Amino acid sequence: MKRDAYRFLQLTETVIYLFAGFLIAGGAAVLLLSTLVEGVHHLMRGDYGEVALGLLDRVLLALMLAEILYTLLRFAKEGTLEATPFLVIGLIAAIRRILVLTAEAVEKFDLADPAFMAVLAELGLLSLMVVALALAMRLTKSEAGR
Repeated sequence: MKRDAYRFLQLTETVIYLFAGFLIAGGAAVLLLSTLVEGVHHLMRGDYGEVALGLLDRVLLALMLAEILYTLLRFAKEGTLEATPFLVIGLIAAIRRILVLTAEAVEKFDLADPAFMAVLAELGLLSLMVVALALAMRLTKSEAGR
């Protein structure tokens, strides 16, 4: 009886992971497809900056979803959770935000604008976050090698 309950819970966990994986994969596919459609519309209007910014933002978001899916599948298969995939997701997210902020700031702000200081502060914090995540990845890999 106890063994049957354990198997049922394991099966339920696997179904949940598979369902979540399908949702993430579907979301990434819809995201990339909508990016392509919007990109074509912007290209036809001559909004090349919008095309570049949209591609940069959404393709990096799709990569984050792919990394989450990889982590989810690996956890479902092996039953153990590792820190490295989450650090990669954090790095991609921080770099994505830095690139998008920088691209938007070039068009919107001048040096006299008070909002420019907020953007600079956010860029500084994001840069520190990238360094911290990269250091954490290095420490994680060196601990795994021991």
